[in-house]
Amino acid sequence: MILARAWGVVEERILATLASLVGLGRSEKRAILIVGDALLCVAAVLIAFSLRLGRWEVFDREVGLAAVIALSCWLPIFLMRGTYSSILRFSGGRTMVGLAYSVALYAIPIVGIVGVIGIEGVPRTVSVIQPIIFLLLLAMMRIVARYAVVDLLKRRDVGQASVVLIYGAGEAGQQLAVALRADPAMRLVGFIDDDRKIEGELIDGVPIFSRPKLPYLVDTYGVTDVLLALPHVTRSKRRRIMQSLEDWPIRVRMLPGMRQIIDEQVSISDLRDVQIEDLLGRDPVPPNELLLGRTIVGKTVMVTGAGGSIGSELCRQIVTMRPHKLILVESSEYGLYAIGQELQAAITELPEDRRPALVEELGSVTDQPTVRRLLARWRPETIFHAAAYKHVPLVEANPIAGIGNNVCGTLFMASEAETAGVANFVLVSTDKAVRPTNVMGASKRVCELVLQALAARGSRTCFAMVRFGNVLGSSGSVVPLFREQIRNGGPVTVTDRNVTRFFMTIPEASQLVIQAGAMAKGGEVFVLDMGKPVRIIELARTMINLSGLTVRDEDHPDGDIEIAEIGLRNGEKLYEELLIGDDPQPTGHARIMQARETMLEWTGLSAKLDALRTAMDEGRAEDCVAILHELVPEYRPAEEVNEAAAEQEQRPLAG
Repeated sequence: MILARAWGVVEERILATLASLVGLGRSEKRAILIVGDALLCVAAVLIAFSLRLGRWEVFDREVGLAAVIALSCWLPIFLMRGTYSSILRFSGGRTMVGLAYSVALYAIPIVGIVGVIGIEGVPRTVSVIQPIIFLLLLAMMRIVARYAVVDLLKRRDVGQASVVLIYGAGEAGQQLAVALRADPAMRLVGFIDDDRKIEGELIDGVPIFSRPKLPYLVDTYGVTDVLLALPHVTRSKRRRIMQSLEDWPIRVRMLPGMRQIIDEQVSISDLRDVQIEDLLGRDPVPPNELLLGRTIVGKTVMVTGAGGSIGSELCRQIVTMRPHKLILVESSEYGLYAIGQELQAAITELPEDRRPALVEELGSVTDQPTVRRLLARWRPETIFHAAAYKHVPLVEANPIAGIGNNVCGTLFMASEAETAGVANFVLVSTDKAVRPTNVMGASKRVCELVLQALAARGSRTCFAMVRFGNVLGSSGSVVPLFREQIRNGGPVTVTDRNVTRFFMTIPEASQLVIQAGAMAKGGEVFVLDMGKPVRIIELARTMINLSGLTVRDEDHPDGDIEIAEIGLRNGEKLYEELLIGDDPQPTGHARIMQARETMLEWTGLSAKLDALRTAMDEGRAEDCVAILHELVPEYRPAEEVNEAAAEQEQRPLAG
């Protein structure tokens, strides 16, 4: 007991001394290291003499002379090599290789002076033995110092340290493990890998386990963090891994990509939290470069709604595709400023011969003279019309504003584009235009009817519509709302536990919009393959688990975050669809289909649009909604559609 207590006091003193050394300035620590290496150099001379002569000759003149020669050669070479620029606690394999190279250079003059020229009383073999001993002592000192500085200090702070598993025992995982050794806030207890052949092996003393051992590791070691070192894994596999971790309150982080591996710069700062976008998005299909460039390369391209979620991502993609000029049209001053600043910075990173001219136009697509002026001034060859109001409850409460922005904005842009001779016009539409239950969806269906009618009457402009569902992280998506609610401690609010929605990442949606527009011949309604619909309540559960928290419900009353149902909002329906008709046609792209939709002739549609504009000008909101019902016969109240959907779900299966 007394010895244990005494050792505890000694260990505390040692740790305190190490902590004070670590706290020294960079120049002071470098001076200590140089003095230490000088002592090791002299010690290597003594050991070399003793090995050669079989006795210790500490105070002999020859030993002193050899030590002076060794010190005179060592310091200049090591300083020129930058040996003392490396940080001791990050010493690894590369440090040892650099050290060996420095000692090899140091050995050249030693061998020349002592071995070739010769010094009386100094055995020539000392010139070979001493550098070898010196290298061993240097390496040993750095290994011991690294252990003392990192591992002992980490042991002192083990109460505050996160207990970590690395998922992936490949090159990325091994480099991440090296970085973790220098962080006292993290204690690595093992690797997880799906390769059962390497289970039970060690990587630098750290064991490798298979995925089924996760429950054992969590219970035994109290694992708090899992780091995904799988930079090139597919989204579907990442989703399966996350599902296997959902039962524990574990924070999961991941390396973002292969660039750090290639550049050999893997560090803890490269880790980021796993985002819902990493799990819900499908494995990407490589884009067709010919389609991407067909309506963009060398052309003047205009994007309306350039500051919005889809519009801004379209701009990011387009600016790298060598357009001649990119025109940003946005009614929000801040939105235009933000995307303009971002794109200007991106353009400066491009080669000079690939830098497009960037034009920022502050204006509304609902002002027809402004639209006419912009098209006449810039003469765009391709227009991506992404400007729209998309928030269902807000548009439901403000139908005149929603119809004006969506329908009139599209009508003015399309008709003026036709007059100006624009070659390609692509409308960004929505799945809410299919059998709509709200003003927003019905107004977007009317936008589609406008373009279909213009194309059918023989327009020189190639009109196309691209319809898709929710994009993750957009201003209208539930994902930012859920993140904020989780950050505030909950509850996370869902409208109804049976609500489902289609989801796609913003970059994938934008790429597919560009490619679909390039396939258009005129009047097509393209539908993006959104995959399977996602239950919003499961999305909420996944986001809570990704945060390292647990759901609080009847079965888990001690959980962290509650999920609360608040009821469907005005105009919302339980599920969304992408097709009005049946039998969608395939296209040349695996993720793009062509819908077969009914349409109206321009003559009849134009008369209805005039009546709609008159009702808007006179402020008759009810009449505006009534005209929408006439233009879109499948437009039905949300309550009626949701009741039918609920009855369908409750109906027992036949047989």
